[in-house]
Amino acid sequence: MINRLKKKFIVLAMASLIALLAVIVAGMNIINYNAVVSEADETLEMLSSNKGRMPKFFNDGWDNRLQDIYGEDPSASYDDIEAGTGDYGSKPGGGYGHDGFAPKGFSRDEAEETRFFTVLLDSDDSVITVNTDRIYAVDENEAEEYAAEAVASGNTCGFIDDYRYCVKDESDYTRITFMDCGRLLGSFRKFLYASIIMSVIGLAAVFVIICYFAGRIVRPVAESYEKQKRFITDAGHEIKTPLTIIKANIDLMKMDIDDAAEEESADVNALAGTLNESLDDITGQVDRLTTLTNDLVYLSRMEEGSGSLTMTEVPVSDIVSETAGSFEPVAVERKKTISSEIEPMISMQGSTKELEKLVSILMENALKYSPEGDNIGVTLRKEGKNVVLEVRNKSMTPLSDEDLAHVFERFYRTDKSRNSAAGGHGIGLSMASAITAAHGGKIRARSGDGTEFIVTATMPAN
Repeated sequence: MINRLKKKFIVLAMASLIALLAVIVAGMNIINYNAVVSEADETLEMLSSNKGRMPKFFNDGWDNRLQDIYGEDPSASYDDIEAGTGDYGSKPGGGYGHDGFAPKGFSRDEAEETRFFTVLLDSDDSVITVNTDRIYAVDENEAEEYAAEAVASGNTCGFIDDYRYCVKDESDYTRITFMDCGRLLGSFRKFLYASIIMSVIGLAAVFVIICYFAGRIVRPVAESYEKQKRFITDAGHEIKTPLTIIKANIDLMKMDIDDAAEEESADVNALAGTLNESLDDITGQVDRLTTLTNDLVYLSRMEEGSGSLTMTEVPVSDIVSETAGSFEPVAVERKKTISSEIEPMISMQGSTKELEKLVSILMENALKYSPEGDNIGVTLRKEGKNVVLEVRNKSMTPLSDEDLAHVFERFYRTDKSRNSAAGGHGIGLSMASAITAAHGGKIRARSGDGTEFIVTATMPAN
């Protein structure tokens, strides 16, 4: 149990850290990628607005824009950057923008370093002209192939390899401008890989630290649990010995009294009868304490996993049928009935002895705490990869959600009828829960209308 608690702590801590790092790394890289795309789109928009040219401005007023200089001929030759063209980042009269002007912060150095090419298409998507003057890695044939792929995609912008493109309609033709984003994407990828590697290294370091300190963190719980386990085990062994001696002496006294009753007068016989009745009560209580002690030790071993159950393939259908059937005489004696719906030929990996005990506990619980005339329902079925065992009965008192949430706790009783007079001691369902968990399953209790008590144990099938 302590090892499981330690593992759960480590898993929870690491899962939380992984989730946090994933959000941080993903967020940082998404922001970085969006910045790359935004910068590329801004430059492409500027180039598209300037008919596939870099903007340049003169100092003689607002109207001296590129289209006034180059005209409307899309195939005209031109030089993108000239000396003495002034500020690339500002308009005459103030402000920033496109339409012949560079965006804010766009410097002459950036203009010199930007690599791009344009392809002009007519209304039939036939190539009119190709301009690759500002790039050396792409020739005209490759530029036409890139343009065809961009048109085929149906998008107005996107990436083809490391080239960001923008499609813009210009009256009777379409201009596709491509910008080389290799360096920007290269920086993005380096940052992505570096952030992932650093995150992995950080996770490994934190994992080692958590594993080292996990033992210290759960140590108080471990010590408390060990003390509880030792108490139950030691108390069980300590109580067993005197109980065995007491029972042996009681049996001896009964034998002596019986012998005396055969030899003495009627008064002695009356005394013997009274003593025998008292001794029977004592014997019953001794048996009850012995059962309680054995159940506590059994429960402790099952929860700790030290019972070392031998798991084999067992015919669970036969086990449930035979075990439930053995309670028919008890049901008849208590004026109750048992109805079974057991799917045949179901098998699972488990312990025959423990599965028999599980069914016995559920049947005893149902017969013990159900009203006279009730019908105890036992169902076994296979659902997907699971075996589902269900026992239902009517409850003698209404059941609340709080009751159902605590029925598997040790010594918990839902109502006054669950007392010592009923013959139980409040750990049967706790044992059922431990047996189910030992088989890798789960158990739960529910009540459809508050008057019915339904226990369902779900365990893995073969």
